[in-house]
Amino acid sequence: MALVNKRSTLLVWRDVIFAIFLREIRSKFNDKLGISWSVVSPLIFILILTLMRSTVDGGTTHTMPTFFFMVYGIMLVQFFITTVSSISGAINSNKSLFAFRQVQPISSIIAIAGLELLSRVFVALVIIIIAYFMKVELAVHNPIGIISTFILIWILGTSVGMLFALTRCYIPEVDKLRTLILRPLLFISAVFFSLRDVPQEMWKYMTWNPILHAVEYTRYYAYPTYGNVGVDIYYLGFSTLIIFFFSLCCYHALWKSAISRL
Repeated sequence: MALVNKRSTLLVWRDVIFAIFLREIRSKFNDKLGISWSVVSPLIFILILTLMRSTVDGGTTHTMPTFFFMVYGIMLVQFFITTVSSISGAINSNKSLFAFRQVQPISSIIAIAGLELLSRVFVALVIIIIAYFMKVELAVHNPIGIISTFILIWILGTSVGMLFALTRCYIPEVDKLRTLILRPLLFISAVFFSLRDVPQEMWKYMTWNPILHAVEYTRYYAYPTYGNVGVDIYYLGFSTLIIFFFSLCCYHALWKSAISRL
């Protein structure tokens, strides 16, 4: 009599996530440029904007190299935008898999979120190598702080993306609203400027944005002389936690009815 090897729920869940992860790699990078485009695209953007800013400030912005001033801003904001955009399509793009009992939407969300995180880690490593050959001074005063801000932005982007993914099952046109909301983030999240470059009377209209706090604190963690005036890391943390738990509550309440509408 053949023995049936019963696996635990966690092992089955792990295998499902890994399978979806591999599926996303194949589907996302099946063009001719492949994975290289996900690295080249932000690098070109960073180099062009660094060159533009350097002509104004001479290569140093508020005591830190302009190159890394732009890198931290663009990396964090693009990380958030790409994570939200990818997660928002996680349920719809894998709807054929939900016919299998073992596959749930949360597995797809985790797999895609993990892929986005690994992609950004690879981009960061390439940027460090480029900075070394460009002889740009690299200072990381508080690496744990920098990693923590990137993780918080990743969780925040995954949470917001999950809310859009659920809403998209009921209202497909929500994608247009998502694009409209995400587009201004590059201009209101201190990517091209420091908060100190803005009149203090305007701070109350800008500091509601948790991404701005992440950008400014990442720069501060790398170069303490940059300062952390006007921002609060606890605001970023609490905002992320609130949105994260809210998205989990929405997922728990709606995921079954959401996939039935696909």
